[in-house]
Amino acid sequence: MANLFIKQAKQYAQGRPSYPPHLFQFIASKTPQHDLAWDVGTGSGQAARSLAEIYNNVIATDTSPKQLEFATKLPNIRYQQTSPTMSSAELEQKVGAESSVDLVTIAQAMHWFDLPVFYKQVKWVLKKPHGIIAAWCYTTPEVNDSMDQVLERFYKNSYWDSPRQMVDDKYKTIDFPFEAVDGEDSSGPFEFENERWMGLEDYFTYLRSWSAYQKAKEKGVELLSEHVVEEFKRAWGEDENGGQKLVKFPIYLRIGKVGA
Repeated sequence: MANLFIKQAKQYAQGRPSYPPHLFQFIASKTPQHDLAWDVGTGSGQAARSLAEIYNNVIATDTSPKQLEFATKLPNIRYQQTSPTMSSAELEQKVGAESSVDLVTIAQAMHWFDLPVFYKQVKWVLKKPHGIIAAWCYTTPEVNDSMDQVLERFYKNSYWDSPRQMVDDKYKTIDFPFEAVDGEDSSGPFEFENERWMGLEDYFTYLRSWSAYQKAKEKGVELLSEHVVEEFKRAWGEDENGGQKLVKFPIYLRIGKVGA
């Protein structure tokens, strides 16, 4: 994962959506204490910013120093670059001691992880038995029928890595060995939605932040060719609201507690 988003780190920071407040409110309602949250694969800190409004302290880690350069700095967020596979010593030094963390979050990143290794770390740092892990992904944005049809064709390219299939499956198929949180019958996925006003150039910036776009570009292929851009422009339609459209990002959350 370390090199996936380095070259388009600026586009990632500018183009990627934030997450709705009710997502974090739901997660926080399942966490008995709000002392310390660990945001893994934080990227440019989209989730960390919202966590910092609820939790006293947030440790936000990523393997990419370039991504962390674009992260919003707040007094109760500590950003840490980590190696792709942390040792027990690095985990304790950069995140915390055993049973010290109230919440572990992973936003749009867990499908890239070595899950058995990662889950072992999560179970070590979370407070027993009520520490919470919350992992979510979002699928392709929804604008209108015309745009969504063009995006569907654009999305079906051969440059996605295989872990992306777990996102396409809305995290239903991802291994998630944690207990259902209090008040819920399962660990999800629970559905949320984020809405964001975007202009067409904002939309293109988001598309350019995709790992598949960067992978294609490295192979000399421009997925956003002139023809494709024209297709999107026609589908975007008239310049109502100053060219801005309300774009919806469906979000799918898996949440569980560590147990004894």
